[in-house]
Parts: sequence; C-alpha cells; structure tokens
Amino acid sequence: MRRLALLLGITSALAACQGRAPPADTALPAPPTDFIYAELDIADLQARMRSGELDSRRLTQAYLERIAAIDKAGPRLNAVIELNPDALKEATLRDVERKSNAVRGPLHGIPVLLKDNIDATPMATSAGSLALKDFRPGQDATLVRRLREAGAVILGKTNLSEWANFRSMHSTSGWSARGGQTLNPYALDRNPCGSSSGSAVAVSANLVAVSIGTETDGSIICPAAVNGVVGLKPTVGLVSRSGILPISHSQDTAGPITRSVSDAAVLLGVLAGRDPSDAATINAAWNTAPDYPARLRPGALKGARIGVLRSKFGIHPDAGAAMEGAIKVMREAGATIVDAEIPTDGQWDADELELMLYEFKHGLERYLSERKAPLTTLTQLIGYNQQYQVSEMPYFGQELFEQANAKGGLGESAYITARGRARRLAGPEGIDVALRGQRLDALIAPATGPAWLTDHKAGDHFPGAGYGAAAVAGYPSLTVPMGNSDGLPLGIVFIGTAWSEARLIELGYDYEQLTRARKPPEYWPSLPSQDRRAR
Repeated sequence: MRRLALLLGITSALAACQGRAPPADTALPAPPTDFIYAELDIADLQARMRSGELDSRRLTQAYLERIAAIDKAGPRLNAVIELNPDALKEATLRDVERKSNAVRGPLHGIPVLLKDNIDATPMATSAGSLALKDFRPGQDATLVRRLREAGAVILGKTNLSEWANFRSMHSTSGWSARGGQTLNPYALDRNPCGSSSGSAVAVSANLVAVSIGTETDGSIICPAAVNGVVGLKPTVGLVSRSGILPISHSQDTAGPITRSVSDAAVLLGVLAGRDPSDAATINAAWNTAPDYPARLRPGALKGARIGVLRSKFGIHPDAGAAMEGAIKVMREAGATIVDAEIPTDGQWDADELELMLYEFKHGLERYLSERKAPLTTLTQLIGYNQQYQVSEMPYFGQELFEQANAKGGLGESAYITARGRARRLAGPEGIDVALRGQRLDALIAPATGPAWLTDHKAGDHFPGAGYGAAAVAGYPSLTVPMGNSDGLPLGIVFIGTAWSEARLIELGYDYEQLTRARKPPEYWPSLPSQDRRAR
C-alpha cells in the first residue's frame, strides 16, 4: 500500500518556500563548499575537541551558520523547522564540563537535531501542524533526556511530513503546513521521502552530524535511503516512545539517522534502554542493550549467510542493478548469498491500516490530554483543519483522520484480530520463516527506488519498498548507501529478527567500509544532463 509504505516514519521558511520546490530553471546561489566540518563523524569531531582544536560552542555555531546559509537561504532545503534558543548555552556548558574532565561519553558536545514529533524543551512539538505550532510540552521525551544526560546538544527540530504522513492517502512527503516543503539536496525538485524528511536531509547536507527520526512504516529507512545516509529502525521496545507524538504503539519507534554506520551505533547505544513509562521497553525480551560500537568490525561479512529478496528488485531497474553489485561485494567478502522470500509478503496490508486507524486515535488523544495540548481530541483537530483549510489543506485532505475518528476502542474484535494477524504474518510467519529456513543472519533488499519528482497535486509517486515486513513485525532494519541512479542515491536495507540490531550493524558496517558508496549532495535545482553529470 503506497501510503502505508511512507508512514512515520523555522516557521519563516514557510513564507519563503510556500510549499513548492523551485522550478528546474531557477538560478540558486551555490551552497558553501568550504564547510570545514563537512562529512566528519562523531569520532572525528570528538578527536578535534580532545585536542583543543574545536569545542562544542564553535561546532554548534558552525552548524547554525550552515543552517542559515543553505537551509534558510541558498537552495533553501527547509529541513529545520525550529532552532533551540538554548543551543549555544548547552554547548558552552558541555565545554565547561570537558575542561573539568567531566566528559559524559561519545556524544559529549555533539549537536543533534530531532524530528518535530519528539518533545524537547523549550521548543514546540507540532508534527508540522499549525494547530500545535505554539504547543510546548513541559518536559523532554525520554530519549531526549537520555541524549542530554549523555552530553549531546539539542540543536533544534526538523520538518516532517505533517502528522507523520498519517492524515491523507494522497499527501506529499516532506510537506507540512508549519514547515513547508523540505527539498532533496541531490535535486531540489525531487522528493526527500518521509516522514523523517528533515532529519535525513539535515544530515545529508551537513547541517548536523546526526539526527533522530521516527518510523511506523518506512519513515526512517526511506528518507535515509533517498538522501544518501544511514538509517537504523530499531526493534519496537528497544527505544522509549514516551514523549513522542504517536501513530501506532505496535509499530512506532525512534532511531538514528547518520552519515555512517559507526555514528548510528554510537547513537543507538545512548537511545536504547528501559523506561517505566513505555511498557514496550519493560516487556522487551532483553536485559541490557549490547555494546553496539563494539560490533563495528571489518570482516563481519565473512561466513555470514544472507538472503536476497529478489522480488523487490523490480522496484526500479537501477535499484536492482545496484543490488547485484552489492551481492558481488558481499560474496567477495566471504558471505554466502542465497535467494530468499517472505512467504506472507503483503498479506498484512489491510490489517496494518486497520490497526493504525484504531491506535492512532487512541494514542494521539492520550498524548494530547496528558500534556494539556490546546486541542486534545481528533474531532477538534479535524475541525481545525476544516476551519483553516487554506493553510492546512491546500494540497490534500484528511481522510485518514476521519477514518480513524470513526473507530471505536482498542477492545473491539476488529482491532484485536487485525493487530494479531498483521504482526504474526510479518514476523513469526514471515521474516522468521525466511531466516530460519536457510539459517540466515539477515535479509537484504533495495530500500526503495530513487527519489521521485515532488508533486503536490497527485501526491507521492512512490516506487515501492523492501522494508515493509520489518516495520509491521516491529523488527529492526538498517539502510546503508549502495549507489545511485542518475545521481540520486540508492540504499540497501538489511532486515533481521527481533533484537538483532547488533548483527545488522556488523554486516552493514562491513559492507559500508568495502563500498564507501555515499556521495555528498550537489544541490542541483533539477537533475543535470548526462553530459554535465559525466564531467
């Protein structure tokens, strides 16, 4: 289902962008090419701070200037929806701690951007909706508290597909009424995918080193893949969802979006942990999260058994060709590659939508009421959109809101049946059968095809996805850059059973080190001609 494959996954910019990508022939100022921290990862930045060459305040200021130069001016990527007014103050405090030999860990002094459905004081949590533009929750989400305790600097919030793409089946990814349209930095008229659009674009364009996205079905993996970065969707229950505006408690999770697998491992190590306010983390079948950075080792592909989901190669010819190249690399690295299939593939689509409709209404109204938001019911939000439809619904409607509002409680048999069947078909009878049948460490597939043209009239021209089963099952998935299609990034996705993040990190890291497939964006207004790309 096209829309389900894209789910969850500064206000002044709205006036500048007006929700539209610039025409292909628009002359745009060239983005700065001398950004001295471009493509540096956490380890690089920490080494410079240890040597005294850099401190957190200077790094934070550099990112703020970079955001002003190419997010709010220049190509106007529109990835950042709000800056943290305390960011420089937080960075200064981290520098004071460093000088006192009180470094908290590998994230100490590292700026992080958060998707705008995650609570972080003193900023708004709006999900891109004007209805919540002034809604400022009084406390941090659990994962934000963990980031701050680890020494991270909260730089700001990123734009997203409004309501995490769960308002309409015809929405345009990367667009919100509050934030406007986020642009793909590889070709500005191409879509950034969603719903963690701003989080992926910000990392790809070096507006920040790392960011946090959220996913229900594809909203970390898809934007990471089409923006040429790494995205890691954890097992549901590994990372707390407390303080995150919800869609589905069965499938929602937050996760890292980074430029390298090593940074994703570091970030996941901070995010993972039990939380009494999120039952999924308490009931989880794990005691202590593994040391993910310790699993970053060359040679992990040697001896691995990996299943290829060839049925997904038809997503796009270039994606299939890039997968053949990836398979060759893995075989040469000593992996055994076999064809595999998920026997129940796609059989859960109707049930997935049904459970989301039920869970969205229930979870959203609980979140809004507990935090004393200005609007606390789905009925009120529907009414707001109708009242302000010129600004809120210029391109698409709210039929998913209306369908969800018509649902009853979570005790209804239709919901209970749909939830149980969807998770069973995707997980134990789907991914697990495929893995066990041939003793596989992981499954691989193209994450999706290349970015499509942004189209506010028709909505997303989504080519398909290789990650859906993991999303519905609540299992982990990891996308890593694997090549390009006429200059547009393509990503490979690694899928495993529940709690197999450490193994996916091993495999993804080794593949990344062997291929080094990421190429930074060049901010073309549209795709250049073949002759121009060849130069």
